Amino acid sequence: ATQLLPAQLETDSSPEDPPLVSPTVKLSDGRHIAYRERGVPKAKSNCKIIIVHGFGSSKDMNFQVPQELIEELGIYFLLYDRAGYGESDPNPKRSVKSEAFDIQELADQLQLGPKFYVIGVSMGSYPIWIIYLPVDYLRRLAGVAMVVPVINYRWPSFPDSLTREDYRRPLVKLLYWVAKYTPGLLHWSVTRKWFPSPSVMEEKPVFFNKRDMEALKKTEGFPMLTKERLRERSVFNTLRNDFLVCYGDWDFDPMELTSPFPQNQNCVHIWQGYEDKIVPFELQRCISKKLPWIQYHEVADGGHLLVHYNGLREAILRAMLLGEEHHLYRPSADKTVP
Repeated sequence: ATQLLPAQLETDSSPEDPPLVSPTVKLSDGRHIAYRERGVPKAKSNCKIIIVHGFGSSKDMNFQVPQELIEELGIYFLLYDRAGYGESDPNPKRSVKSEAFDIQELADQLQLGPKFYVIGVSMGSYPIWIIYLPVDYLRRLAGVAMVVPVINYRWPSFPDSLTREDYRRPLVKLLYWVAKYTPGLLHWSVTRKWFPSPSVMEEKPVFFNKRDMEALKKTEGFPMLTKERLRERSVFNTLRNDFLVCYGDWDFDPMELTSPFPQNQNCVHIWQGYEDKIVPFELQRCISKKLPWIQYHEVADGGHLLVHYNGLREAILRAMLLGEEHHLYRPSADKTVP
């Protein structure tokens, strides 16, 4: 069997041990990005995959895959802290473009070679709309998977009939305005005792469906969203800036893109839960209809925490690496989109 790399944070330690420090790379603008390697050794791997974490998460997110599958496919995983998260330096000039180029520089400096894959989870998917990446970089992408990617309601191609009826749109619009124009008030609010804590939010079915809540019993949840961490101004600023970039004005419409893989129509995947209460499946279907080169997978009883479901990570990898489709993860047919 192929020898596996140890997960850096999966070691026994006592309270007296010094905190573990992850390796970093220095980017061209002087910032440092921390990363974590898993799977088979890079030099012996058949495929290299960069995983981009979502809002309030980090490179230590749970992306556990059976060792048998890792060995079978020869997978090397690279997880990293996005700007300002975990052990990575913040980027006061964060943008969709800068987030994408962080991925490029990370791949270059760690010498991932001529081909690699990228998986973006939730808000970690917005840098993966790859319109900004240079042509030579596009040639290096072997495939992309976006898992419950966030929706930016400002994309002009969304039909008004869909966005107008979505109850999440006014909530996002209000939060965006507060975060942009009254950050001090927002910081004060989220650190008050009366403001719902993440542990309370995780117990509310208004945010998560049944399978999500089962997954939360086995995973860490959202460690950066505790009141203690939010009191740290650097943590609050990172989350605020990430939110503003994700839901702000982009200078392109992803739904006007052409396939970055014109010779292979099976390289871009979106995975979505039908019962996702944070990201609307109707808009994901609209995207996949407008961009037929995207392979759309919809989990009938899936919520927003798909990436933590048993068997789902394996299905994502097999679809992206081998082109396999699992019969449990095909789109439902009970609703259509314009």
